[in-house]
Parts: sequence; C-alpha cells; structure tokens
Amino acid sequence: MLTSSRGLAASLVLASFTLSAPAFAQTVLPADEVEEQTEGPITISANVALTSEYRFRGVDLSGGEIAIQGGFDLGTESGFYVGTWASSLDETTVGFGSTEVDIYGGWSGDFAEGLSADVGVIGYLYPDAGPGDFDYVEVYGSVGFAFGPAEATVGVAYAPEQDSLGGTDNFYIYTDLGVGIPGTPVSVTGHLGYTDGFLTFTNDSKAFDWSIGAEAELYGPLSISAAYVGAEGDIPVGAYDFVDDAFVVTLSASF
Repeated sequence: MLTSSRGLAASLVLASFTLSAPAFAQTVLPADEVEEQTEGPITISANVALTSEYRFRGVDLSGGEIAIQGGFDLGTESGFYVGTWASSLDETTVGFGSTEVDIYGGWSGDFAEGLSADVGVIGYLYPDAGPGDFDYVEVYGSVGFAFGPAEATVGVAYAPEQDSLGGTDNFYIYTDLGVGIPGTPVSVTGHLGYTDGFLTFTNDSKAFDWSIGAEAELYGPLSISAAYVGAEGDIPVGAYDFVDDAFVVTLSASF
C-alpha cells in the first residue's frame, strides 16, 4: 500500500535541473526550479507548475489527470531554508483527498568546488483526507557533484515508523543526472530510485522507479520539461495501475 507523495520530493535543492518527482519532486525539493527573488541575508522564491500527471517516485497521484502545483521558499545567507509546496491530487483513485501540502526545512550549501550538500526534514500533509492516518514525516540528505555541463546528485530519504505507514518505516535512495547541451537552453535528465518499505505496490515492499527526459528554458521564468516515467509495481487485477509507465509534460515558472 502507498500512503503519500512527492516531496523529495525528497530534495535536490542544489540540482539545477528538475524531474517531475517531490516531488520530494521528484525529486529537487518539493518545488520546481527555484530562483531568488530578493537579494540580501534573506531570499524569497516562488514557483508554479501545470503538469500532465503528478508522479511521486514514479507513482501516479493524480489519477492520470492534470495537476496544479506551486510553492514558496525562504532562504538565508548561511544556507538554512524553509518552504512549502502543494499539489492537487485525484481523490477518487488515490484516497488522500484532493490536496497534498508539503512543509520542509533544512540546510544546503557548497563545501568544495563542484561539491554540495543538502539535508533537511519534510512533512507530507493531506488536509482533506478521509478518516485515518495519512500525514507522515521524512528526513532527507543528498550530495551534488558538478563537472562541466553535467551534474549528478545522490540522495537518501528515510521515514521512521509511523501510524500512517502502517507502523513500519520507509527507506528511499536515488540518483539524478543532468547534462546541459552546449549552445542550447536544453538539458537532458535521468533518474533512478529504489524504495524499501511501506511506500510501494510490491508484495515484498521493494521497488525501483525511473525517468528519462529533457527540459528547456522558454522565456523569462518559464520552462518546460518532458519525461518518460515508470516504476515497478504489483497491482491487483482490476485495480487502478498507479505505476503504469507514462509520458509526463510539465510547464513551470519560477520567480
């Protein structure tokens, strides 16, 4: 059984490319390509997106329908940040209500040339879900590497035992790759993740998810991305296939 969603989005604040995780977005933080809006000791940024499907670690949480997403972030010169991100859900197929709201905070920064880190905690909230426990908390960490036009991120996310996870925990590990095509606004992206725990559809609680795609800057704050996304799954006959492979297109803007 699956009980939750994006966020990581678990968290690639330091990656300059975006995968429709959280999010986690995947994901970069539960927000797509964030740009600074103000200069000084505190910076504020915002983002909005329209995506053909909301996929969290390969799992469809919008019932194959369009999702509206957006968030705000506040960062400091020292690298600490807090933020929130939200997405529409399909309450009929998913069962978590019509909205997901993620609240997160952490620290990100460079500790060597071409080497960066991001650590934090994120809460996945479902304010209009029906009876039962759905909200849960996850901690995350990632290391980013930059070399020329290429970037790579390796990260983990861990949700300790919680009632919303059936009294069990969940461990997720992933890697994201991005390569900019010289002389163009286009980047090629790739993602591979592995889940061990409650947040899968498999009998043994283990599953892989993946995506490959591209993204491009359009004009000003606008960008577009397209990715082929999938995940391993074990779906009962006649049930909705949350992990069926899909082509996902996202139009986003950051401010």
